[in-house]
This record gives sequence, C-alpha cells and structure tokens, in this order.
Amino acid sequence: MAAGASLWGFDTLLRTPLTDGLSSSVIVFYEHVLLTIAFAPYLIIKRRRLAGLRASSWWSALWVGWGGSALGTICYTQAVKLGNPTSVVFLQKLQPLFAVVLAGWWLGEKEPIRARFWVRAGSALFGAYLISFGVSPAWAALGNGEWISALWAVSAAAIWGSCTVVGRYALPDLSPVLLTALRVVGALPLLGVLALFSETTSAISLLGSEQWTRLALMAVIPGFLALLIYYRGLAQTPASLATFGELCFPAAAALLNWLFLGTSISIAQGLGVVVLWLAVLWPRREGFARQT
Repeated sequence: MAAGASLWGFDTLLRTPLTDGLSSSVIVFYEHVLLTIAFAPYLIIKRRRLAGLRASSWWSALWVGWGGSALGTICYTQAVKLGNPTSVVFLQKLQPLFAVVLAGWWLGEKEPIRARFWVRAGSALFGAYLISFGVSPAWAALGNGEWISALWAVSAAAIWGSCTVVGRYALPDLSPVLLTALRVVGALPLLGVLALFSETTSAISLLGSEQWTRLALMAVIPGFLALLIYYRGLAQTPASLATFGELCFPAAAALLNWLFLGTSISIAQGLGVVVLWLAVLWPRREGFARQT
C-alpha cells in the first residue's frame, strides 16, 4: 500500500500544469477515458464473473468509482487549481481520520487497545505535517483566501477515506484488478455528465500533444499502476491501518517536486519523510480485530 501511495506522488506533478487550461471535471474525464480503454478488454474477458457478482459488490464498486475516481478526484483537482498544492497534499491526507471512524462503524474493526497504534498514527500524521508545512503553522499556509481550496481538499479526504473502507469491504468478493477496473469504468458515465456542464468542454482537438502526454502518464502511473498495487495491499490489510500507508503520498510528492521542479526540501521536511516511513514500516503487532 505504501508503494501504491508513493506512485500517487506523480499526480500533482502531472496534474498541476493541466489546470491552467482545463476544468477539473474535464481533466478527470479524459483521464478515465484512457483508463477505460485500457481496462475494456479485461472486463470483456471477465463478463461471466461480473454476471455472478452480488448486489453489495456492485454497490461497493459504484461507490468507489463515483466517490473515489469521480467526485474525490474532482475535489482534489479543484483544490490544486485554487490553492497551494503543497497544502492541499497534506489536507487531503486527513483521510485516515475519516477512514478509522468508518472502519470501526462499518467493518467492525476495533482500534487496538495498545498505545503503540496511536503512537504510530500520530507519528504518521506528524511526518506528513512536516513534509507539507515544515515548522510553520498550518494556518499560515491557508491564508490569502485559500480556505476554499482547503474545503475542497478536506472534501476529497472524506470521500477517499470512505472509499478505503468500502474497497476493503468489497475485496473478499472482488479481485484487486477487477475492483480497479470497475472503479474506473463505473466513474466514466458520471464524469461524462459533469464534463458536459463544464465551460471548457470544447472540441477534443483543442488538447495539445503535451496535454495528452500528461493525461496518459496520469492514467498509467498514479492511475492504473498505483490502484492495482493499492488494492493488492488493501486486500490483506485492515482499512483502519491501511489508510496510514497512504500518507506516503506527500513524501513521494515532496521528493518528486524536488527532483523535477527544483523545489527545495528543508531539514524539517526531510525529517518528516523519515518519520513517515518509520511509522508506515513499523511491524504490525497491533492485533486488529473484526467483529463477527
């Protein structure tokens, strides 16, 4: 899961330049068109398996598609467009707080009694904070009218946190590859409707080669590969613990921005990367239980 989340670090690097000329809904729509083309042959092969799915599996796939791939991604893209991408990365990673609560309510996962879980959780959040803000107060980065961007980012965190839990619920009946495919394809109709109401739904020919290249890379790296690895790990990990592995996203984003955009990394941010990885790689002995 940490590896999949690290691939999401490429997302901001590729997505931010696209927001200058395209609306959030159009960016996400084109991204999912490319992913749907990639997954279509697989779904045709698995058509008999699809016909035998339970209703609960269909509803779960629909939620992670409409919520995670459509609404959550649009909220995140809008937050990047309106505000500071670094601040957005951290605020979106508040999703463990939503996921832990939902995992206890829906999946019956009991938070461990031992204090080490909360030390681990707190360490992961602290590491993500250092990566995003360094030693500066968070509210300083949210000034100058960026509260709207923050609201979009927190909305994405809530939606994606719920998708972690719903995805974990669906995985006993769906393989990681099949859930990934249904998530992508299920989101496309909703994204098509939203794109139709966008003010930038101009002809597809208006997209330049650089824009198509970025969309294709987004579809393959933080989309296709990241989701496959993510769901493979989620199938073997409690949702309330797995969500902390996703905090590797800001660490990877900070590193990639430094390598490709020349963004400097402070000592505090470097310390945050170390703290975050130690928290994620901490041996799992918490003894999560699931109610029966």
